[in-house]
Amino acid sequence: MVHSPVPTPGHPTERPSRQIPPDGGVPAVRGNHPGELPPVHDALLCVALPAFTLSPEHGQLTGRGPEGVYASGRRLLSRSVLRVAGREPIPLQGRLAAADRAVFAGALRAPGDTGPDPGVTVERSRSADGTERITLRSAFPRPLRLPVEVALGTDLAELGAVASGRPRPELRASVHGTGLRWTAPDGRSVAVTADPAPTDALAAAGVLRWETDLAPGAATTLHLRVHADRSPGATPPGGTGRPGGHLLSDAQAEGDDRRPGVLLRTSVEDLRALLQRDPAHPADVHLAAGVPWRCGPVTAEALWAARMALPLGTRLAATTLRCLGRTQVAGGTESGRLPGPLRDAGPHLPPRCTGVEATLAFPVVLAEARRWGLPQADLDELLPVAERCLAWLRRGLDADGLLPDPAPGGPWRAETQAHAHRAALLGADLLDACGRPGAADLRAAARTLRERFRSEFWLDDPSGGRPAAARAPEGHSWAQLGGWAAHLLDTGLLDSGRYARGLLDQAETEQLARLLGTPALDSGWGLRSLGAKEPGHNPFGHRAGAVRVHETAVAVAGLAAAGYEKEATALLRGLLDAAELFGHRLPEMYAGEQRAAGARPVPHPAACRPAAVAAAGAVHALTALAGIRPDTPGRSVAVQPMASAPLGAVRFSGLVVAGEPFAVRVSRLGLGMVEEAAEGLQLGV
Repeated sequence: MVHSPVPTPGHPTERPSRQIPPDGGVPAVRGNHPGELPPVHDALLCVALPAFTLSPEHGQLTGRGPEGVYASGRRLLSRSVLRVAGREPIPLQGRLAAADRAVFAGALRAPGDTGPDPGVTVERSRSADGTERITLRSAFPRPLRLPVEVALGTDLAELGAVASGRPRPELRASVHGTGLRWTAPDGRSVAVTADPAPTDALAAAGVLRWETDLAPGAATTLHLRVHADRSPGATPPGGTGRPGGHLLSDAQAEGDDRRPGVLLRTSVEDLRALLQRDPAHPADVHLAAGVPWRCGPVTAEALWAARMALPLGTRLAATTLRCLGRTQVAGGTESGRLPGPLRDAGPHLPPRCTGVEATLAFPVVLAEARRWGLPQADLDELLPVAERCLAWLRRGLDADGLLPDPAPGGPWRAETQAHAHRAALLGADLLDACGRPGAADLRAAARTLRERFRSEFWLDDPSGGRPAAARAPEGHSWAQLGGWAAHLLDTGLLDSGRYARGLLDQAETEQLARLLGTPALDSGWGLRSLGAKEPGHNPFGHRAGAVRVHETAVAVAGLAAAGYEKEATALLRGLLDAAELFGHRLPEMYAGEQRAAGARPVPHPAACRPAAVAAAGAVHALTALAGIRPDTPGRSVAVQPMASAPLGAVRFSGLVVAGEPFAVRVSRLGLGMVEEAAEGLQLGV
């Protein structure tokens, strides 16, 4: 796996000694320029963690670049070149058939062909674990005998070495059963077996050969399987087997616009493909941040993704919270904080602490999961962790009622204040509902934070003003406006069925909504992380102008909930258009270049695809069309759809509220109707 070279700090004020990776997870790896990774966006990525396969569109694994079959952060196969009758098939098409499987079509002229039409077609189906099915079909008028060979090879290199351009030399193979085997100097080995057995195996060249007879109109299939050998008694990393799909429901969308249905289905498939087990507790599952570069331990992004995926069920949120809760700092001045590395925050601000972000998100996700139907046993287990997070929040607020990030020197970030305010309000609601003390102190802290934010962060100007991105303790402000401002609109539901009051008043909220809808921030493909007119804008800057799907989804949902449907609709349509051009598998970020006629969105060179926050963000943005407001403890659920029905009629089914299937329809007039819900839930609009 590629991990950040920055160690997880034991204290949020610790500074790393090497280059800080950006939010996209770009590691500083030796052998390349810092943060530079080999391009993979033209490749087809099949994912079923801990395994994934990275294939070029033509399907041949040539051993060049990062292509290959990987499992648990190690490349198991780097070369798999098919030749039929001494020639490579002409590549015709490569596509993803599912999140974990790619299909490649090719053709070749049979010996004796005199015309331009190929007489033999070749289909290769390759799965994330490296299993491959090769099918040859003949349209030749007479029987054919075709020699088929597959040249295989591997270096058994770690993904980090591959990413930095320092793979090992290819290993020498030995004949093993019905295939070949390679063993590295450290004792690790991998084998490829074939069915049917090859007629010949050349270990020195790494080649398996068959003599294949094809009758007119007939087909024959070869199967290749990759086996990573482990020492006797060793436990597979992350536990045995793939996490079950039952963690996420089979949600579907249908309606006047077909794109939401395709995007929702693809996003659910990608989320399932990104599930991985906690190595020490295999029963608990969380989302990897993204493939191929961010398959490491559970992160703040996994928590945000679990929150946005709550319409698909609460089980993923529960297991993710358990995984993170086990890392909580115990004792000392930082008791209750969740650890996390520092991350680059763009050209204007110093690094931020992802541990602070995760600590503030924990009680929010728990409170919202409870509303969606989290079982009482999970709530009882996780509530003490949330209480410690909230206690850390109360201690972390400075004399002015603001939360520095990182502490204690700051700066005060607007985004962090929004997270802290939301955590205080939803945390207070959670404590009250569970009969726990401390809610009054949290609400008082939220009031103080809101008052200080409006006096310290709102910058007046002739155009109506704007929120500052951050303030320094000595009074200096960072005025640059970007996608981070969407978090000021993200409040969450209270037990009263109302949205929590935000940091801004109505006039300021209206002004922010207007700003988010301007071309300076809305690129036409989504929300820029830094406005196009701001100093230091870079369309590819992960915090300096690139479109980050998470922020765009948060903006869509927040704007829709606040009643600013025009701006929400523009961002949602831009996201849908981008998703369609990305094959409905959104990268975590892409260039924030202004949309033009005939143009396509350009992926960030270091972005993961699939990525957890992108796939879950699509779920979050799409379900905002229905405005589902669950209150499982209160035995009710309401819908407040977007009145403008921007995509026409739409129906969502297979969602989960109170542990049971939930379906809702929104008409072309923007009227919502619940069609399926758990028995005993009171329905409302």
